[in-house]
Amino acid sequence: MSTLVVCIDRTGALTTSRDSPVIGRSAVESLLLEAGLLDPEDSRVNCLLEALRVADETAADGGNPLVAVLSGADDQVGTDRAVARQMDALVEAYDPESAIVVVDSAQDERLVPIVESRLPIDAVDRVVVRQARDIESTYYLLKQFLADEELRRTVLVPIGAAMVVFPVLMVLFEDMTTALGAIAGVVGAFLLYKGLNLEDQVTRASTAFREALYAGQVALVTYVVAGGLALIAVFVGLLEVSVTPTDRAVILAMQFVYRAVPWAGAAVLVAAVGRLSDEAIQGDGVGAALVNLPFVAVAVGVVLRGVAAYFLERAGILGSLDVPWIVVGGVGAETLTLVPRIRLALFLIAGIVVSLIGVRVGSYVTGEIEPASSDQTS
Repeated sequence: MSTLVVCIDRTGALTTSRDSPVIGRSAVESLLLEAGLLDPEDSRVNCLLEALRVADETAADGGNPLVAVLSGADDQVGTDRAVARQMDALVEAYDPESAIVVVDSAQDERLVPIVESRLPIDAVDRVVVRQARDIESTYYLLKQFLADEELRRTVLVPIGAAMVVFPVLMVLFEDMTTALGAIAGVVGAFLLYKGLNLEDQVTRASTAFREALYAGQVALVTYVVAGGLALIAVFVGLLEVSVTPTDRAVILAMQFVYRAVPWAGAAVLVAAVGRLSDEAIQGDGVGAALVNLPFVAVAVGVVLRGVAAYFLERAGILGSLDVPWIVVGGVGAETLTLVPRIRLALFLIAGIVVSLIGVRVGSYVTGEIEPASSDQTS
């Protein structure tokens, strides 16, 4: 029975100087010697040795083994296609009845279904290299670890920073719980930063900020102003919460929203105006959604403030809304006091009206720009 003993080299690093696939015992032995002399520490050398050993065992059991090495490419799609193409060539040339796949990693094992789709697989042999457990081997592994810059920055930097900061926090706070909590929080934030791959996003944001700074965009200034207004919103909200005479979470949240919404709305409004200015200056045309954004910010702010005011007034934290000097049907009054539900209804209606005005203005501006663009084109 003809059995194909196939060793998979996913990256194709073993066969860079040879045509793939490498077929036959003598060719594989030559490749093994070449790869071993090039890098004796490479686990793929052990994978080639294992393929030869499996071929010898198959021959001893009365089989007819054919040893071959399949090579991949740099990218995943190219690897799959290269392995599939080489398997088709082997099956067409030698017509084996089954296959034994030898791999040395989980990445190589992902290519097993490609072989299985063309031949029945008798076994998948994954090579695991045993490491010596003496001091010399440990030192060697540690030396390799320290030579990897990415691992050093990811593992050693937070550990070293924690060891340096811990005694300082102990001296400042004289409390081990506080020191350990602070260190755990910082290390946890760092792990989230690396785990969520926020580094690339921060790099892109800094690049965009630098380009905007060099280009002199109006939005850059308005974004800074908006950031300042947002900080003021948080500060004002927390300040009012700290002096609110209640411990109910809902009321405290409504107090924060009521006080912070005007500043937060102003922040969004300033940022939207800056973005609109940049779009208008560039002359690419302003979309209806972008024109409508300031109105949406105002509408949402009005609705949130009205809802928060309703809760606060019902809880006795906020006074009623008095409208001064109003005349209804010829009858005058100094003030008109609005009950909470009327006040809420007015704020909700105002938010809806502002949003509808924004939609109308956005459609109008977009309609005005498009004909002008078509005239210039013609």
